[in-house]
Amino acid sequence: MFQSYTATTRPEDGPPRLRALRDALQRHGVDGFIIPRADAHQGEYVAACDERLAWLTGFTGSAGFCIVLRDRAGLFVDGRYRVQARLQCAPDFTPVNWPETKPAAWLQNALPAGGVVGFDPWLHTPDEIDTLEQGLKGSGIALQRMDNQIDPLWSDRPAPPTAPARAYPEDLAGDSTASKRRKLGAALAANGQRATILTQPDSICWLLNIRGADLPRLPVVQGFAIVHDDGRVDLFAPPAKLDGLNLGEGVQIRPREAFEPALRTLRGPVRLDKGTVPLWVLDILRDSGIETSAMQDPCLLPKACKTGAELAGARAAHLRDGAAMVEFLCWLDGQAAELVANPAHTLHEIDIARHLESCRQATGALQDLSFDTIAGSGPNGAIVHYRVTEDSNRRLIPGDLMLVDSGGQYLDGTTDITRTIAIGPVGQLEAECFTRVLQGMIAISRARFPRGVTGGHLDALARYPLWLAGMDYDHGTGHGVGAFLSVHEGPQRLSRISQVPLREGMILSNEPGYYREGAFGIRIENLVCVRRDPAPQGGDARDWLAFETLTLAPIDTRLVVQDQLTADERAWLNLYHARVRTLLDPLVSQRARAWLARACEPV
Repeated sequence: MFQSYTATTRPEDGPPRLRALRDALQRHGVDGFIIPRADAHQGEYVAACDERLAWLTGFTGSAGFCIVLRDRAGLFVDGRYRVQARLQCAPDFTPVNWPETKPAAWLQNALPAGGVVGFDPWLHTPDEIDTLEQGLKGSGIALQRMDNQIDPLWSDRPAPPTAPARAYPEDLAGDSTASKRRKLGAALAANGQRATILTQPDSICWLLNIRGADLPRLPVVQGFAIVHDDGRVDLFAPPAKLDGLNLGEGVQIRPREAFEPALRTLRGPVRLDKGTVPLWVLDILRDSGIETSAMQDPCLLPKACKTGAELAGARAAHLRDGAAMVEFLCWLDGQAAELVANPAHTLHEIDIARHLESCRQATGALQDLSFDTIAGSGPNGAIVHYRVTEDSNRRLIPGDLMLVDSGGQYLDGTTDITRTIAIGPVGQLEAECFTRVLQGMIAISRARFPRGVTGGHLDALARYPLWLAGMDYDHGTGHGVGAFLSVHEGPQRLSRISQVPLREGMILSNEPGYYREGAFGIRIENLVCVRRDPAPQGGDARDWLAFETLTLAPIDTRLVVQDQLTADERAWLNLYHARVRTLLDPLVSQRARAWLARACEPV
C-alpha cells in the first residue's frame, strides 16, 4: 500500500521546539524568523527532510508559513486549512487568516520599529521578499538573510531522497526532449536571453522526458537546471540518480555543488521566474554582475498545453481509473447498506481509503497515488484537505455524508476525482447543499467561452448556485493537472485570482464544494480538458473553447433534489451517466456492472 495512516506530527512537540528556536534567534540578535512550507525548489510538495513547517508547528497542510517572534508565533493558512491548523497545532501557534491578513501588516502590528526578521533566501522567491519589503516600507522593520534556523535544531532530520530517475516514453510524451529543448532555446534567443534557470522539478522532468520518485505522490527528480539559448542543458542533481540514463546530446549532468559556480560564469541576460526561483539564485547572479530578465518559467505553458499523445493517455488513464472507482463505489454502497441494517457493523475512514487504493492497484497499472486519499466522514468532511490517521480514524454512522477525494498516478496520466456519497438517508439540508454544488459543477462542465477567457472569469459560474443561498467555499474551483506529473499544476486555474487565458490541451479540475464545520463536507470533482468548440448556429464567428470531461464515475443521485435542477442540468447529468455506463460497463465485474446500471439511471 502506498498511503500510511500514522500521524506524522503531534501538537505537544511544538512548544519545546518553539522555545529552542527562540533561544537561537536571541543568540543571533534577531527578533523573528520566517518558516515557509517551501523547499529550495519552490514547489508545492516537499521531501520529508524539508518538512520544516510541520516539524516546528505540527501543521501538515500543503500551503502556509509561520512567523516566529519572541512573544508570538503566527501560523498563516488559507481557508482550506483553518480547521486543520486548529486541530494539529498547539495554542502557542496562532492561526492567521491568510491571504486576507498580509504578513507585513501582521508584523507591523506585532513588532516595534527597529525589529529584525530573518529568513533563509533558499526558501523564498524574489517576488515573496519584494512584496514583504514593500509592505514593510516606512515601518522600521528590516528583513535579514541568514542561514536556516530550523535545521540545526532538527536532530533526527531525514536524509535527502535518493530514488533513481527513469526515462519517460516519448510515445506518451508526444514530443522528444531534443525537440522541447530546441524550441525552448529558440524562445530564449527570440527574447534576447542567453539562458534560463529552472528550479521546479516538474518543469525539468517535463523538458528532459524523465520521471523519478524524490517526492511523495509526485514522480519527479529534484534538481536545478540551466537551459541555454542553443538548447543545451546543464542538469544539477546527484549523478547516481541518473546513472545509465541517456538524456541525449546537449544535456550535461553535473553535481549540485557545481550549481553556484556555473551561475557565476553565465552571460546575461538570464531569464528568471521571480515567482518560482529561490532568492538565493538572484542574489548570486546580482553579486556576479550578471544581467537578469524577469519572465515566467518557459516550461509552464508548453507543459500545461498537453500534446495529442498526452491527452490520449489521460483519456486511457481516466477510463481505467473510472472502472476502479466503480468497483470501489459498489463496495462502499454495500458497506453502507450493511451499516444501516446492522448496528453492529463497523466501517471506518481508513477502511475506505485502503479499499479504494486496492481497487486502483488491481488495475495493474498504478504507479502511486496522486495524493493521499481524503476520506472524510461527517464532520471530518468539512476539513477540506483532511488526511485520516490512526488517531483521527472516525467510525461511520448512518446519515453521514462521506467525502472521498482521491487520485492515481499512471504512466499515461494523472487522475483526481471527488465523490460525496450518502451513508443511508441524509437530511434535507445536506441534499439541498449537494444539489447546489452539483449545479455549479455542471455549469463549468457546460461552459462555452471565447479565446482569451481566464479561469478567473469562469470561477463564479460554479459558485452562483451557492451564492443564491448565501453559501460559498474557501478554495479555488479548479487547479491544473499534469501528465504523470503534479496533480496540482500551473499556471492554469479556475480561481478568482487566475489571469491566465485558457488554451486547448489544458487539463483542470472542476471541483466546487460546500463545508459546514462540525457537521459535513461536500465536494464533487471531475477533471476536464480545454478543446476547440464550433460556434453555435447563429452565433458569432469567434474562436470558441469548451471543456471535455475526462473523469468517468457515477455521481450519487440519491443526494439530488431533482426539483432544484433545470431541464438543461438534468439533461447534462443524464447524458454524463449514459456515457459513464457505456464506457465502463465492459471493464467492471458482474456485481459492479449491476450496481453501475442502477447508479446511472436517469433522473
